[in-house]
Amino acid sequence: MLGVSRSARAATAPCAQASWRRPPIGAGYMGGGIAQVLAMAGFDVTIADVSVDNANASLERLQKEAREFEEQGLYAPGSADLVAKNISAGKTIEEAVADVDFIEEAVFERIDVKRDVLGKISQHARPDAIIGTNTSTIPVSELESAVTNPERFLTVHFSNPAPFIPGVELVAGKDTTPEAVAAVKELLEKSGNQGAQVADTPGMVLNRLQYALLKEATAVVEEGVATAEDVDTIVRTTFGFRLGFFGPFAIADQAGLDIYANCFVTFENAFGDRLATPQILTDSVAADRKGVKNGKGLLGDYDESTSAELIAYRNKAYAKMSQLLAELGPAPKATPTAE
Repeated sequence: MLGVSRSARAATAPCAQASWRRPPIGAGYMGGGIAQVLAMAGFDVTIADVSVDNANASLERLQKEAREFEEQGLYAPGSADLVAKNISAGKTIEEAVADVDFIEEAVFERIDVKRDVLGKISQHARPDAIIGTNTSTIPVSELESAVTNPERFLTVHFSNPAPFIPGVELVAGKDTTPEAVAAVKELLEKSGNQGAQVADTPGMVLNRLQYALLKEATAVVEEGVATAEDVDTIVRTTFGFRLGFFGPFAIADQAGLDIYANCFVTFENAFGDRLATPQILTDSVAADRKGVKNGKGLLGDYDESTSAELIAYRNKAYAKMSQLLAELGPAPKATPTAE
């Protein structure tokens, strides 16, 4: 768990608590990563876990890890000192959440466990302390009844490894106030993260898309179209190569919406409704919105100057990515399973 206070302190436990003075975070790898992010942004963070001993052991790991990351050039100079200075442990969950402004629950993905921890947090936290859950798939509606004063409760979903992935999904419950969402967005901005608010639905956006890709990828392998290794090669060297810079709508705008619509005809003929042309795409093409090439896309309008700047950025981004991959070399590979 992690907690943050306005003075920049934090605490961590099987849940995470954060307050504008003092942030507390979960003591596992997920919560610990969030704690490091907030600590390096200058917040005071307290981590808590199922036991004080567990939290203290996690604190030692986080300090050691931060030093190693700084030595490897993954953290900016001085980051390890900030982690050592701003993250503390030595408290129970009840003590850690008692006087903070924001609390982040970061236990594993089981509704019963999360509800139990969230209930304990809200019982001992200040009534006005904002409480976030780091759930990756569970709707807020299935957790909010465990929290007293649910108007201060929302999903604040970091991705693993939290120190290196900037995006955070935010999901408000039916009672969550706009002020609570705005406060969390402010916290994320100060920590260098990018928050995106989405509707309360299973899997939200990140995992709905990620799991859809894996589902289709496994179908490709099961049908004998390609091996798992070749699928991975194609994904990371083609459209996956673009995803560090552009999302699917921006990529479609650049490629040409009319081209996408024509390609969907092939998919629909082969696979039926599962890959039928999306209505948004059909409507766009019918309205003569073809993307960057005619200045009218899914994301809006592009004037001549913006189009030229976008293409120049795209080319530079992909060239830089190629250079980075050449510098890093291939990723370590798993040993093939013996048959």
